[in-house]
Amino acid sequence: MVSILFSLLTGMLFGSGLYVSQMMNPAKVLGFLDFAGNWDPTLGLVMLGALVTAVPGFALARRRTEPILGGKFRIPDRSDIDLPLVTGAALFGLGWGLSGFCPGPALAALGTGVTNVYVFVTAMVAGMLSYRLLPSGRP
Repeated sequence: MVSILFSLLTGMLFGSGLYVSQMMNPAKVLGFLDFAGNWDPTLGLVMLGALVTAVPGFALARRRTEPILGGKFRIPDRSDIDLPLVTGAALFGLGWGLSGFCPGPALAALGTGVTNVYVFVTAMVAGMLSYRLLPSGRP
């Protein structure tokens, strides 16, 4: 129960951070990608803030044998680059660049009532379900 409560609080903190930093607003994301026009560096600052917390967090996690709240760590150990990885990264970047949404902020933005968010999340779920149906050899 403590793990579920902590997960809920962490998710609420993450969603609040997305709201405060305006990363649920696709115009902020698209402004970051507009190098030739009215460039907005705020997404880069949000990414830097994420690195400042994630890098020490992963370093601490690697020193522990198990998480504080139980379960087990799920830290990727693969370092090879294959076609599914490159294809997935390209599709993610294309979708992000065209819509201004990525999965986390899109889910957090569902409560805003903006129609574009519902279209994006529906397409995202359809993509995840179609991946599950394809015989790719991965779960």
